[in-house]
Amino acid sequence: MHWIDPDSLSPVASKVQRFLFNPKGEADGMLLANGTEAHFPPHMSKPVLKRIRCGDAVTVYGVKPKAADMLALVAIETEGGERICDTGPPDKHHDHPRPGHLKQAKKKAPSLEAEVSGSVERLLHGPKGEVRGFLLSDGQIVRCPPHALEEARKWLEVGEAVAVRGPAIEVGDTRVIEARAWGPSPRRLKALAPKRHD
Repeated sequence: MHWIDPDSLSPVASKVQRFLFNPKGEADGMLLANGTEAHFPPHMSKPVLKRIRCGDAVTVYGVKPKAADMLALVAIETEGGERICDTGPPDKHHDHPRPGHLKQAKKKAPSLEAEVSGSVERLLHGPKGEVRGFLLSDGQIVRCPPHALEEARKWLEVGEAVAVRGPAIEVGDTRVIEARAWGPSPRRLKALAPKRHD
């Protein structure tokens, strides 16, 4: 949403409680101390992580989608007043990495198969308010494609028990699991259904 003027939006001031990461290890959001889930595009990951740490005071500018109580950010202002804006995704023609760079990127975030279980602390969303995963009570992040949530709505609720299996990466002290199978318990794991192509 790099076409939106941040100054046309109401600022929200709070402190960063924790960052949220996707299965590639990129930051794509944060939870604020006031309870707000704030999503930002992954191409903002590097400048955000370079300038902001957990516990820092920030002022965010974003829009609220109809589907969820969260903000899709257009800009983040640091405690020192520096503004990090969404300027849009990088130009694919100019910023496309060479094959050697791709290999290096993969080595930085190796994934291992993991099976975890716990209770759902909160659901996590994309910029349109669509559910894209959830946070477990022990701090682990589970990510999944939006279409997979449809079949899980009967049992996937905040506070409910859940088990997940899939490739996992470590980003600092945060583990991110890309769900390939899940269920209400380890004995009832079921592979995620493929996306339908109508």
